This record gives sequence, structure tokens and C-alpha cells, in this order.
Amino acid sequence: MRYSLDRVGYDLLAHALHRCGREEFTGVVHVAGAPGGTLHLRAGLVVGAESPGAPGPEALLLRSGRVSGEQWAEVVRESGGARWPATGLIGRGYAGSAQLRVVCVMALHDAAFAIVAGRVHGCERVAEAEPFATVAVGETCVRLLQDATRRLAALSTLPHPLRPDRERPIPVPGADAGPLTPLRRVLLDEADGRSTARDLAFRTGRGVYTVTVEIARMLADGLLECPDAPVPIAVRPPPDGQGVRQRKPAPVVSAPPAAIPPAVPDALPRRRPGASGIAEALAPDRTGVSWKGFFRLRNGAPK
Repeated sequence: MRYSLDRVGYDLLAHALHRCGREEFTGVVHVAGAPGGTLHLRAGLVVGAESPGAPGPEALLLRSGRVSGEQWAEVVRESGGARWPATGLIGRGYAGSAQLRVVCVMALHDAAFAIVAGRVHGCERVAEAEPFATVAVGETCVRLLQDATRRLAALSTLPHPLRPDRERPIPVPGADAGPLTPLRRVLLDEADGRSTARDLAFRTGRGVYTVTVEIARMLADGLLECPDAPVPIAVRPPPDGQGVRQRKPAPVVSAPPAAIPPAVPDALPRRRPGASGIAEALAPDRTGVSWKGFFRLRNGAPK
């Protein structure tokens, strides 16, 4: 397999970032695609990047074991829920400042590589006064894109290149592994035929570019292979050996009869003229007495 760069998508991304650098844009650039991502810029420099295709600084610290989950939760709580509590990590001695700078720069370039290696459908920028920054000194947009394309080109020159989110390697049965580096030993243990290089990078707390290149080299050395179809998930019976049993339906409990609501007439009763008798009571006297005389009699006045 040889890489074919998404030229149309790359041109969209390059044009958007060049414009941001030229205008010294401060804010966020949302990159729609697979996997896509988000770039944070300050005065035209990229100071942070995130992508579903690459582990961020938090994942690199936690999954690699550099910082435990309890330590991370502690400093996040003390910082009031900060997304990147670097000050707390350094203050409590959980990580050094130089170590955090290296992790953040690696995550920044790793996210840019994942975005460029995938498909870019469009870019949208949103201005923000204070963008989320993981590095103090940002990277220029041109240099970040050049580094991503250089990594992509280096990967394509390997004997067995692969995409970070496509191939799912498995160990070759009976292969003579010989002396293994710590990364190769972990990849041999974690490769199961269902995980891509991206999945293994998140699981091991390593950069997606580093894991992808190492898997490509292990494919060339005969330690890993990529099956045509994903390995099926083995279904094991329960420990009691009874197998899968049909669930018995719950007993039906008869409910008490519902109260019958009072009958509501379909239509309101119709009034009949003269039914109340008020018309006869107020009818004028037939003997010739006028209405004026009627009111005089009612008020007790003489005629």
C-alpha cells in the first residue's frame, strides 16, 4: 500500500492556515474530516492541537504511567477543573517542566500528522480572545504543515507502510522475535487483529506516528501481519458450563379492574323557548295597562 495524499483536503487546510498566519489570527480552526481535529492559534502561531486520531498530552501522561489517575484528578480538582493543569503537576512534583514541554510538543505535531494523514473536508475558524494553549512558544503554520507532510512521506517509503486508522495487525504465530525493545514488546502483547495503530497508540500512551512507524517496521521484519478481515471476537460460555439459556418470562400479575369513569353526555342539553316561565311572568297586561303602569304597581306608587 502506498500513500495517496488527499491533495484537495490538504490544499484547503494549507490555505486556511496560511491565511491565519498572514493575518496573525487568534482563535480556533475546526478541521472537519476523518479524523479531523482542532487547531488553537495565538497571533498566527499554533499553540495547541487536538485530534481524535492522536493521543493528547493527558493521554500520553496517563496511559504511559508517567502520572497516575489519582494524581491527575487531584491536580485538576485543585486547579478548578483546568484542561491542562501544568502548574499543579510541576508544583506537586508529579512531572517536570521539561518533560511536560516535550509531551506537549509531541502531542501538537502528532495531532497535525493525524489530521494531514486523514481526509480533510473543510475548515472553519472562530475567533477567541484566549485560545487553549499547551505550548508556550507556538509553531508557525507553514512549519507545522511541512513537518506533517515530511512524516507522511517518510512513512510511505517504508517496505510495509500503513495508515494509522485502517490496518489491524496481529502477531505472526511462531515468529522468532529475538531481543525486543520495550515498544515492540508492548505492541506484540496488545496487537489483537481488531486494533489499529491509532488504537494501540491510545492504549499504550505513545505517539500515533511513532506507533505507526514501528508497526510498519515489524510488518517488514515478519513479527506482525495484517489479515484481510478483522479477527472475530471469541465468545466464551459462562463459568458454570450451562451455556446460553433462554430467559424465562416474568409472571403476569393481573391488575385490579380500573374504575369506570362517569359517563359524559355526547352533547349538551338544548334549551326550549319558554321552559322557564319568565316570558309569561313579564308579559304585559292584556287589559290595556301599559308598561309604565306595571312599574308603578311594582314600586307601590299610585296610578
